[in-house]
Amino acid sequence: MYVIVVGGGKVGYHLASTLVAEQHEVLVIERDAARYEGLRRLLGDDACFLGDGSELHTLEMAGAARADALVAVSGKDETNLVICQIAQRYFHVPRVVSRVNNPKNEEIFGKLGITATISSTRIIYSLVVQEVETAEVTPVALLKRGNLALVEIALEGSSPAVGVRVRDLDLPDECVLVGIVQGDDVLVPHGNTTLHKNDLVLALVRRGKESLLEQVLHGPAQNA
Repeated sequence: MYVIVVGGGKVGYHLASTLVAEQHEVLVIERDAARYEGLRRLLGDDACFLGDGSELHTLEMAGAARADALVAVSGKDETNLVICQIAQRYFHVPRVVSRVNNPKNEEIFGKLGITATISSTRIIYSLVVQEVETAEVTPVALLKRGNLALVEIALEGSSPAVGVRVRDLDLPDECVLVGIVQGDDVLVPHGNTTLHKNDLVLALVRRGKESLLEQVLHGPAQNA
């Protein structure tokens, strides 16, 4: 792929380094001359471009018309939004991804057509809350659309779900089991699938209902 990374800070540099290591063609656009020189020494002349990535001319010079993806990771949300909009509307880049520093801005980005956003603040907050509220439920992925989470739960021998068919589980609303790992096998569960000790259950659940799912699979929490 040819990937343009706009913003040569720590996030941009490490992303570019990872992409280069995977044999992708990468160009980092950085407007600060001193930072650009540092990137050029680390990544090489061909992987760096000095300019303002929010300007149409800069993206044109960077070859945005042939880019497979563009990632905007500057420290300013408004700048990232402009960059992504230009990439989509003028250069028809198939995949644009934006860093969102303030999670409150994610809704604005979505309404303006930038649906692939990454908010480290929201991700960290969500992981912390899940870990505190449901210590036995391990988050695998957070799905922004639909406010869903993909979680995994290991069944212990004392679990009330052991020996029970999926159809007989009193699962909370808006929760579905999507996979069960039994030893070396991965099963797509159906109603007659029986759960066993040491099974690893993968479930898609509405955010906020993880604790209800944990009660079904692990039993009610025991008070000290």
